[in-house]
Amino acid sequence: MTPTPASTATVRPTVNDPASVEAAIESRQSVRAFLPTPVPRPLLERLLALASRAPSGTNTQPWKVYVVQGASRDALVQKVCAAHDAVRANPALAEQYRESYDYYPKQWISPYIERRRENGLSLYTLLGIGKADKDRMHAQWQRNYRFFDAPVGLFVTIDKAMGGGSLLDTGMFLQNLTLAARAHGLDACAQAAWNGYASIVLPHLGAGENEMLVCGVALGYADPSDIINTFRTPRLPVSEFTTWLE
Repeated sequence: MTPTPASTATVRPTVNDPASVEAAIESRQSVRAFLPTPVPRPLLERLLALASRAPSGTNTQPWKVYVVQGASRDALVQKVCAAHDAVRANPALAEQYRESYDYYPKQWISPYIERRRENGLSLYTLLGIGKADKDRMHAQWQRNYRFFDAPVGLFVTIDKAMGGGSLLDTGMFLQNLTLAARAHGLDACAQAAWNGYASIVLPHLGAGENEMLVCGVALGYADPSDIINTFRTPRLPVSEFTTWLE
C-alpha cells in the first residue's frame, strides 16, 4: 500500500485553548433553577451536533433525542405532575410507574449510601427544608417534573434491543451535551427522575414501543439569583479513586 502523501494526510486539529475546555468541565453543575429565556433552535441544533461526537461502540450512535418546548413541554409537565401528586395521595399507584432499568442499586452499600445522604442533606439544608416538612419536600422533588422552569426539556432514549454498553455510550453523549451547553453560556441538569414516568413520557413524545427512556434533561440559562444554584457537590481527590501500576 502506498503511504498517504503528507500534503494530503488528514491533520488533526489542536485545541488552541485547553483552558476553555477545562473551564467548561469545572463549571458544569446540575442547575436546578432556570430563567424563562428562550434558547434559539439553531443553538440547540449546534449543541446536539457537538454531543453526537461522543464515542460509541462500533459507532452505533444508539441515542435518540426528543426536544419539548412551548405547549408540548407544558402539557407533559401537567400530566406528570398530576401523576406525581396522585402517587403521593395513594402510594399504591407507584406500582404503575416503574423504571425501565435500575439507575440506582436495589440495596445501597457504603460508601455510596453516605455520599447519597450527604448530597440530599446538603441540598435540603440549603433550602431550609427539614425531614418533617413533607409538603416542601414533595414540592421540591416535583421541580424535576417542571424542568426546574427551564424552557427546554430533552428526553434521550435507546432501542431496547441494544446492550448495556449503549447506556455507557449515551452517557458520554449526555456529558458532551452538558459541556457544549456550558461552552455556549447555558446550563443543564440530567434527570433520571423522569424514568419512573416513562409510561406517560414516551407516548407523549410519540416514541416507538422499542424505545427505552434513559433520562430527561433540563436545558436553558441558569437563574443566578436562586440560592439553589450555589449548591456545588464535592469531588474525591484523585488519590482516593486511582490505583497506579508501574
